[in-house]
Amino acid sequence: MESRKEIKELPACPVETTLTLIGDKWKVLILRDLLPGTRRFGELKKSVGNVSQKVLTAQLRAMEASGLVSRKVYAEVPPRVEYTLTELGRSLSPILDAMKTWGEGYKASLQP
Repeated sequence: MESRKEIKELPACPVETTLTLIGDKWKVLILRDLLPGTRRFGELKKSVGNVSQKVLTAQLRAMEASGLVSRKVYAEVPPRVEYTLTELGRSLSPILDAMKTWGEGYKASLQP
C-alpha cells in the first residue's frame, strides 16, 4: 500500500521524477559504486567518500524503498549485509554513463 502512495506523489514531469529518485549526490555515487556488482556496507562507505554512516544508511533505505537497490542480510556474527542494484537500478546505467561522458568533456573544456 505504501508503494502506491509513493507512486501517486511522484511529479508529473519525468525528469523531475528521475531527480526525485536519484537527485541526491550520495545516491548517484552509490549507484556508480554498485554498477560493477554487489558491495557490503563497509565497502560502500569507503568507496562513496566522506559520507556518514547515518546518511549512507538513510540513502540506501530510500533506494531500497524505491526499488533501485536490494539488501541481503546474512545470519552471521558479526552480521553481513550486502547491497545489489535491482534490474530497475541497473536501467540507470546509461544515465550515469552520459553523466560521466559529460563530466569528462566539461573538465577537458577547462584545460588550456
